[in-house]
Amino acid sequence: MIEGLDEDVADASAVRERRDDVVARVREHAGQMAWELARLEGGEYGRRSFRVDGGEWTVKHEAGELEFLRFEGQAGLDVYVVSTHQPPEPEPLARAMEHYAGLVDSFEAYVRGLDGVLDGVPEEFPEVASAASVADERDRVVSRIRGVADEMAGALHRVENTEYGTFAATVEGTRWELKRELDRASYVRVGGAQGVYLVSQYGPPSARDLREYAPDVASFVAAFNEDVASLSDDLDSVSL
Repeated sequence: MIEGLDEDVADASAVRERRDDVVARVREHAGQMAWELARLEGGEYGRRSFRVDGGEWTVKHEAGELEFLRFEGQAGLDVYVVSTHQPPEPEPLARAMEHYAGLVDSFEAYVRGLDGVLDGVPEEFPEVASAASVADERDRVVSRIRGVADEMAGALHRVENTEYGTFAATVEGTRWELKRELDRASYVRVGGAQGVYLVSQYGPPSARDLREYAPDVASFVAAFNEDVASLSDDLDSVSL
């Protein structure tokens, strides 16, 4: 007979249940710290470390919920007391919990240290200038550009007789492009794929971008007119 096979295997359920009970209570208690940290720090994610005698605790939260509680101590002790993975082993948990009161004290000291931090912060501020007149003028100019772009699109549609089309030209060393759908302008873009949309199906350009490029719209239209005139000359040369 092999020695030991007739002996009962030790039941670890009591230790496991005690471990799970400690972790559950710490999760609830440290979860309050995580919630308070989230309120103080703002943002969806955050973490903060607290030095204690014998090591350092780290509280990490996500959307106000405790994501993990970690203790890094002496002699290589490194244990996730609370985590989204498996629970800690009982012996490292017990060693870490010897320093938990220190975490509570350090957290309270951190919060107390913020008392009065906003004292003297001004509560009255200068009146904010209205941008209404600038926005109105921008929209007026963009509307004029759209009107011209639609005229160009209409002319292209009559000439090309396709559903979609583009016209591109270089103005002052910068690529300008008009894209149309039928006889309406889809966009007028300056500067290539990552450029500025003076006309688009989305929002208008910024006032600064419009100020920079609006003076060159006339040159873009002139380039378009030259292209149309050249096409007309080509057709005139055709004899039937």
